[in-house]
Amino acid sequence: MVSSRAATVEQYLSELDPKRAKDVTMLRELCLANLPGELEEVMEWGMISYQVPFELVPETYNGKPLLFAAFAAQKNYISLYLMGIYGFDEARERFEKRWIESGKKLNIGKACIRFKSVEDIPLEVIRGALSEISVQDFVAMYEDVRGSHRKKRSGS
Repeated sequence: MVSSRAATVEQYLSELDPKRAKDVTMLRELCLANLPGELEEVMEWGMISYQVPFELVPETYNGKPLLFAAFAAQKNYISLYLMGIYGFDEARERFEKRWIESGKKLNIGKACIRFKSVEDIPLEVIRGALSEISVQDFVAMYEDVRGSHRKKRSGS
């Protein structure tokens, strides 16, 4: 995986070749217009990331803000991480169904969608996925899962 050391989103975009920068900029604009407003845009994990501020969730499993969505230009494709739907089976199933119905090829991992350019993705499907889950629901799911995890580890 290609990981950028850029400190800012602007620096990251300036380091990309023009075609890739155009695609990544379009994806960024889609995220900024459709993600919940409480999220912070930062460079984290070598990607443009949208995270839940510590003010909303001060303690996390790794000491970093919760990742809600992110994307990065890799060597041969763009990766889009939609953690907002990853933890919600019904939302993920709807997303995958809508994508397939669009006629576009779906190349998906557990939490990552891979594509060569924005022409390869159904923008309306992405737009819906970005706004489907609220930050409050995402945080509640995280806290529920972490609580369940702690109970399992402690033997309760």
